[in-house]
Amino acid sequence: TASGTLQRTSVSPRESVGLDLRKLIFGSEGMLGIITSAVVKLFPLPEKQEYGSVLFPTFDDGFQFMYDLAREATPPASVRLVDNLQFQFGQVLKPQSRGLTALKSKLERFFVTKIKRFHPQKMVACTLVFEGSASEVRQQQTDVYRIAARHKGMKAGSENGRRGYQLTYSIAYIRDFLMNYYVLAESFETSVSWSDALALTINVKRRLLEEHTRRGLPGKAYVTARVTQIYRTGVCIYFYFGFYYKNLENPQDIYLEM
Repeated sequence: TASGTLQRTSVSPRESVGLDLRKLIFGSEGMLGIITSAVVKLFPLPEKQEYGSVLFPTFDDGFQFMYDLAREATPPASVRLVDNLQFQFGQVLKPQSRGLTALKSKLERFFVTKIKRFHPQKMVACTLVFEGSASEVRQQQTDVYRIAARHKGMKAGSENGRRGYQLTYSIAYIRDFLMNYYVLAESFETSVSWSDALALTINVKRRLLEEHTRRGLPGKAYVTARVTQIYRTGVCIYFYFGFYYKNLENPQDIYLEM
C-alpha cells in the first residue's frame, strides 16, 4: 500500500475459479513481492541543522531562484516553494501572537507589504533546511541567500522555516478533521522537467477549477501546489485538491475522476 504496509488478500475456492492472477500481483502502487535481502546505506548524523525561509514577490520569482540554485550550487537538504494560496493557509494556522510578539508581527507585515511592496495575493514562501558540518551549512546559506536576492527574495527567518515544515507534518490530520465538515481533500504529485514545470503548475490548477465549475459542484475548489524537490533535470511538484461535498453522491468517485 501507499504507506508501505502489507495487506492480506484472501480468496475462497469458489472465487478462485477463473481468477486472473495478475490482479493479485499488480496494483496502483506497482508490483508486490517478497524481499529476501536488502543493503542498508548509513550516513552520519549532520553536525549542524538549521532552518531558513525566503519570501518572494511571485511564484515565478521563487521558481527561477530554485532553477538557478540547482544549476549554480549544491542545494541544502530541503528546499520547498509553496504558492500563494498555500502560503496564506500556513499564515492562518499560525498561533495568535500577543504583546511584543504581536507588535513585531505587525511591523514585519507592514515592512513586507508597504515598504517592499509584496502583494498579499501574490507573494510566496520558500522553506529551507540546511544540514552538514558548520562550514557546509555556512556555505549553503551564503549560496541560497545570494541567489535569492537576485530574484527579489527576502530572508524571513528560521522560525518561519520551521513552521513551514510543521504544516507539512500536520496536513494529514487537518484533512481528516475537515472531512467532518464535508470537505474532501488529498494530495497528488508528479515529477517534471524544468522547462515544463511552470506551465504544468498553472494548467493543472486551471483544469481542476474549470472542471469543478463545469460539474456544478458546490462552493469553491481548493487547489494549491508546492515545488518540493529539486534536481539538476527537474522538480517534483505536489498538488493539494479539495472540494465541498455535502449532498453529493459518491464524492470519492468525483475526486478520482477529476
